[in-house]
Amino acid sequence: MFERASKLKLRFQAAKGYLATEDLWDLTKVQLNSLAKSLNRDLKESEEEDFLEEKSEEDTITKLKFDIVRHVLEIKKAEYKEMKADIERKSERQRILAILAKKQDQALEDLSEEELRKKLDEMR
Repeated sequence: MFERASKLKLRFQAAKGYLATEDLWDLTKVQLNSLAKSLNRDLKESEEEDFLEEKSEEDTITKLKFDIVRHVLEIKKAEYKEMKADIERKSERQRILAILAKKQDQALEDLSEEELRKKLDEMR
């Protein structure tokens, strides 16, 4: 798909002007979604069956553009989901570490004076 796009030197019309295939990676999910919707509209307009004529090269290129934009959007969505899960895991880890530290402090505070002195002596 990307090989064909590079051979055809595909350009995508976006709000910023024309973009090369590799420029799609710089777009936000919202911008990619908008571009996908626009290409999908173009595809639906050309889907009306014409039994006398074959699909045009333009229709084939529009379908390729749509497939590429959808692919990039799906990857960005998956990356965002993974990043969000990673942030949540790190946050949970920090909470657990904080609670663990608090429990360790509490365990030390619960020791008798004699046990605390013994621990201090062991540290020398």
